[in-house]
Amino acid sequence: MILGIGSDLANIERIAGTLDRFGARFKNRVFTDTEQAKAERRKDVAGTYAKRWAAKEACSKALGTGLAMGISWKDMAVTNLTTGQPVMQVTGWARERLDDMTPEGHEAIIHVTLTDDHPWAQAFVVIEARPIPPSSNPKP
Repeated sequence: MILGIGSDLANIERIAGTLDRFGARFKNRVFTDTEQAKAERRKDVAGTYAKRWAAKEACSKALGTGLAMGISWKDMAVTNLTTGQPVMQVTGWARERLDDMTPEGHEAIIHVTLTDDHPWAQAFVVIEARPIPPSSNPKP
């Protein structure tokens, strides 16, 4: 079952301007160390940050809160599998919100996709509740 859907569109040039203006202060407020390391290794630094910005906005919308109610930017982080597939991880209040909205007997799966076509970066997040299969070793 789908628990939440969020999308966001970010302007890469706007993010580049913010990076130029605020530098480390902006990066440290919004992005985890892992996200920063990934972005700084990329040729399109601003585009990488813009996609992750959009993913955090989309995730907050899928959680049903937007960036309100105590969610911190760093409570949502995008990493990548070895295949390159983006993965959204949540901690802090975002994790609490996800746990609260997940029905008993289900596990929450966060699906995220990122794309960019200069000057735009876009992200979609879908939160799915998947039934937890019964244990093959029932307790006596």
